[in-house]
Amino acid sequence: MPFPNTWILRYNGAYNYMTAHASSSKTIVASHRVFPETLAALGEIGNVNAPNPRQQFAKPQLHKLAKNADAFLAFMPDKIDDAWLLRAPRLRMIAAALKGYDNFDLDACTRRGIWVSNVPDLLTAPTSELTIGLMISLARKIRAGDSRIRKSGQSKWQPDLYGTGICGSTVGLIGMGMIGIAIAERLQGFGATLLYFEKRPIEKNLETKLKLTRCALPELLPRCDFLVIAVPLNTGTYHLLNDEALATCKPGALLINPARGSVVDEAAVIRALESGQLSGYAADVFACEDLSLAGHPKSIPSRLLKHPATLFTPHLGSAVASVRRDIELRAAANIADWACGRPPRDAINHPMQRKITIASVSSKSAAG
Repeated sequence: MPFPNTWILRYNGAYNYMTAHASSSKTIVASHRVFPETLAALGEIGNVNAPNPRQQFAKPQLHKLAKNADAFLAFMPDKIDDAWLLRAPRLRMIAAALKGYDNFDLDACTRRGIWVSNVPDLLTAPTSELTIGLMISLARKIRAGDSRIRKSGQSKWQPDLYGTGICGSTVGLIGMGMIGIAIAERLQGFGATLLYFEKRPIEKNLETKLKLTRCALPELLPRCDFLVIAVPLNTGTYHLLNDEALATCKPGALLINPARGSVVDEAAVIRALESGQLSGYAADVFACEDLSLAGHPKSIPSRLLKHPATLFTPHLGSAVASVRRDIELRAAANIADWACGRPPRDAINHPMQRKITIASVSSKSAAG
């Protein structure tokens, strides 16, 4: 047996786990494959339905499982809105194994008496590490160099592929929350001038320690060789870097986006790359992932994909095995809090007392 006091039933490509200690009234659904340690932790709470590690749930299967779910372990690709919640009338807890929750309709969850939690901090270090990797790789033309080696099967010095170094450059950090601070910490020692834009200044002693200078965005953009996005996606940051903003950037600046795709206008980025206003764009995130936005693109623009001065990764910000395991276990701990009658430790809403039935809420939502 892989876990103490646990039995496994395999069906339709999924695993169902139930421990001897679990209450049969609790049903937990995980939308994506999870670590064995996560299954074991959730199995101490109730019956767990999770995909086979070698495949994922098809949408109809996930919808069917959600119908009887009391708790839901959610991931980045999930979109939780009124339409989704109508399929899950028993749901009382959504634990998101992620930090940003722009794809979740918190108001809809709160109206239905559903707790929602996230994992606020464990993603910070790996995301900031990846950001530094994207900066160096884009600036030093790693993609082009790798391609040349693979095509020729040889290596020789040539007087080309000259890039940009971080040393002696000016780096602008757009956003100075936990990830912005972590990026600034990792840039210490690179010999760069660090500017940042944030509506409210960070603590003065931290500014001094990290050698940061706060600027308004219109002042920051024309001064920076590197621009790094570290803000969440909301109404105030949607297309923050659009045609108008990019036109004010220092010519030849490099733009790095590990935050959310729709913080930039991808069409404007294409135009800036093609005109030479930007000399490169690296991203771990794309507008097609921002499911909460009406009319979001279904794919990454082909002109962006084909541009040689780009570098992309498939949302690898937190893709460190030990970190992903810890993120899932933290989400499981939030479910455990709820199951024990406590507010989830990382709750991002506070459901009101349900004074009306789920049926009445659902009928109102369905009517618009």
